[in-house]
Amino acid sequence: MISKRLKKLLLAAVILVVVLAISVPIVVMAVSKSFTAQEHVVRTDWEIDAGTVIDQSEEFQVDIAQAKLGDGLSALQLIPQDIDEEGFTYYDLDVQQRLDGALQSLKEMPDISWTATTPLAVLNPFGTGSNGLYLYFETDMATKVTYTVHVEGSDISDFTADAADISGQEFTKTHEFQLIGLVPGETNQVTLTITGQWGNTRQIVTFTVDMPETSSGYSTRLEVENGDSDQAQSDGLFAMMRVNGYLGYGFFFDNDGVLRYEMVLEGYGLDRLLFDGDEIITCVSSSKLARIDGLGRVTQVYQLDGYDLHHDIGFGADGEVLALAEVTGGETVEDRLLSIDLETGAVTELVDFSQPMEPYFETTRPVGPGDDFFWQAGEWDWLHLNSVQYMAEDDSVIVSSRETSAIIKVTGLHSTPTVDWLAGDERFWEDTAYAGLCLTQEGDFVPHYGQHCVEYYADGEEDGVYYLALYNNNYWSLNSRDFTLEVADSVGTDLYGAGDETSQVYIYRIDENARTYALVSSFDVPYSSIVSNASLCGDNWVVNSGVAMVFGEYDSEGNLIRQYTYNCTMQNYRTFKYDMTIWFQ
Repeated sequence: MISKRLKKLLLAAVILVVVLAISVPIVVMAVSKSFTAQEHVVRTDWEIDAGTVIDQSEEFQVDIAQAKLGDGLSALQLIPQDIDEEGFTYYDLDVQQRLDGALQSLKEMPDISWTATTPLAVLNPFGTGSNGLYLYFETDMATKVTYTVHVEGSDISDFTADAADISGQEFTKTHEFQLIGLVPGETNQVTLTITGQWGNTRQIVTFTVDMPETSSGYSTRLEVENGDSDQAQSDGLFAMMRVNGYLGYGFFFDNDGVLRYEMVLEGYGLDRLLFDGDEIITCVSSSKLARIDGLGRVTQVYQLDGYDLHHDIGFGADGEVLALAEVTGGETVEDRLLSIDLETGAVTELVDFSQPMEPYFETTRPVGPGDDFFWQAGEWDWLHLNSVQYMAEDDSVIVSSRETSAIIKVTGLHSTPTVDWLAGDERFWEDTAYAGLCLTQEGDFVPHYGQHCVEYYADGEEDGVYYLALYNNNYWSLNSRDFTLEVADSVGTDLYGAGDETSQVYIYRIDENARTYALVSSFDVPYSSIVSNASLCGDNWVVNSGVAMVFGEYDSEGNLIRQYTYNCTMQNYRTFKYDMTIWFQ
C-alpha cells in the first residue's frame, strides 16, 4: 500500500515534469527571441578611453585629447562633445563634418610643419575603426609610402602594405591615409618607407604604438590549420560579418589569422562590402547603410525608414543599390527587395514577393512552436530571401530562398516583376502554380537545400547560358507550410548535424533556352545548416561554414589551403575576402 507521503512525492514529481515540459520551451523560445532581437539593437554607448583633453574646438564642438598609445608615437583623438547625449551616433553626417572640420584645422595649424618624422597622427578620427591610425604629413618630393607593422616578442607575422593616399595618386607630396594593421593589445613597431618615383628610398621612419585592446573584446588571433593544397593564398583581408555575440562590429583578419582592423558600427553587422570608386558602401545598422572612404570618414548615410535589412545588398542598375529587407513590424518577414538611389538616398520598394508569388504565398503559414525553427514562432517567414544578384541584360534579379530551397529569377524588376524560373527540387512545387516554371534538373545529383549566397560565376557559351555559384547548406527544413519531402540520406535534417553530413560549394550551369540546370562542379566543406557563403577571391574560394564556426580558403579544385576557427554565439553569418583598395594601393 502506498503511503500518503509517497503519494504526495509522486504527485509533486508529476507536477514538476509537467511544469518543466511547459516552461522549458517557453524559456528557450524567449531566450531565442531575445537573441535574434539583438540584430535590431542600436549602439548607445560610444565612449572613448582617451587621455587628457589638451584643446577644444568650439567651432566644431570637438575635444582634442592625447591618445593613449604609449611613449612612441604622439597621437591625438577627436571626441565629439555630444558623444554622451541620447541618440548620438558617428553615422551622422553632421557629426562627421564636425570631425572633418576639426581635423582640417589641425592640418592647417600655423607654424607647424607636419613631416614624416613628426606627422599629424589621430587614432580612429571618424569613430568607425577602433585601431585605424590616421597619418598626415608632407614630403619635399613626390613619393609613396609603404609601411610594415611588427609585433616584438611574438609569433605574429609582419604586416606590410602600400598606403593608399586619399588623393588617389600613387606618388604625391602630401600624404594622408589610414594606417591599417595595428594589432590591438600589442606594442606595434611601425616602419614607414618613403620611396621616390625612380624607386629610390628617400626616408625611413620608425615609431612604436601601444594599441589598446579591441572595443568589442573579440580575440585578435584565430586558430589556424593548414590544408593539403600548396596553392598560394590570395592577397587581401578576410572580413567576418555579423558575428553573433559581437554584433555591431566587423572584423578584418589577415592570412595568418591576425586581426588587422575592427570596424565599429551602429548595430547589426556587415552583409557585404560594395566598392564604389575609392569608397565602400555597407550596412551599419539594421536600418541604415553608409558610404565610407579610406580614412574611415562617412560621406553619405542611407536611412531605410520603415524597413529592416536582412541578409544581402548588391549593386543594381546604374546609381542604385539593391537590398533585401522586411517591413518593420510587418506581417511577413524577409520577403522584400528595395532600391536605394545612391545620389538622393531615396528608398523604393521594388518587389513585395507576396505579390508575384501570391498563389504560393496563400498556401503558407507563420512558423509554429512545433517547427524546427520554433524560435521564430509567430513570424511569417514564408520565403526567407538571403542573397540577391542583379542581371543587367534583362533587368532581372536572381534571389536565393532558403525556406523553399529554391533559386528564383524575377524579370521586369523596374517595371512589372514576374517570376521567370525556379531552380531546386521540382517535387516541392508539384502541386503549386509554379510547377511549370521549374527548370528541369539535368543529370544525376542531389539538388541544393537551404542554400545561401547565390552569385554569378561566369558567362556561358551562348546567350541565355551562364553559371551560378552557391553555398549548398545541404539542410532540409520547412517551417511555413504543411508539406513533407523525402530527401536523400546525404542531406542533413538536424540543425547541428548528426556527425557525417557535409555542405558543398556548387557551380550550376543555367540554360534558359533549354530551361535546364546542371551541376558542373562541386566540393565538400564543413557542414552548416544555416547562414554561410562561398565566394571567389582571385582563383581561390573563400568559404564560411557559419554554424561549424570555421572559414577557409580553398584552391580552384576545392582543396583546402588554410582553415580558420573562430568564436561566436551559434554562428557567424558570412566571411568574404577583399583586397581593400580603399586602404592599400
